[in-house]
Amino acid sequence: MSKIKCIVIEDEPLAAKVLKDYIASVPFLELQQVFKDAILASEFLLSNETDLIFLDIHLPRLKGMAFLKTLANPPSVIVTTAYHQYAVEGYSLNVTDYLLKPFELERFLTAVNKVYADHRRSAAGEIRDFIFVNVQKRKVKILFSDMLYIESQREYIRIVTTKGEYLSKMSTNEIEELLPQHIFKRIHRSFIVSVNQIDAYTAEAVEIKGISIPIGRGYKDVIDEL
Repeated sequence: MSKIKCIVIEDEPLAAKVLKDYIASVPFLELQQVFKDAILASEFLLSNETDLIFLDIHLPRLKGMAFLKTLANPPSVIVTTAYHQYAVEGYSLNVTDYLLKPFELERFLTAVNKVYADHRRSAAGEIRDFIFVNVQKRKVKILFSDMLYIESQREYIRIVTTKGEYLSKMSTNEIEELLPQHIFKRIHRSFIVSVNQIDAYTAEAVEIKGISIPIGRGYKDVIDEL
């Protein structure tokens, strides 16, 4: 994975230097720029993309939280401040972590590792649009976009796709862990369906390509969220 680009918004020179030194010690971080106030950072973000913002709360002209609310699609944010009372508001704005000054390198690493993990999951989700499954001693590639539904058949699963069916020796729990959760939903103890392939549904069943698939009693809330 490429480096995580970051900027620092901090008006205290000593605090800014600490952050610069910490960032330089982490191989997967790349510092783009340091800003003394949020207005200058806003101008930078108009023509540049960043992955992570280290944001102080008490800034001149525009306060940190007020600045954060102006961002339509904010990147990951780690708040750095000496005032713990802002933690709740920070988390309500989807801040990744909240560092209370003065913080040690170990605590800094914990915060940036969260961002790194999030970016790795995101990158994997963007690139990988398929799965390999064992079918009669062969590894068969199946695109997520081709999959209609999966049915449990004792120690096997039947994967029904637009191009055919595949029988693989694994459980529905095992394959469910390998599928993107925003596309595939378990609607029954024995069935996982592709939400994109559902043609119609009722409280009792979903219809995919003319096939009626039952909704389990304990899975009604899954359909309610569609």
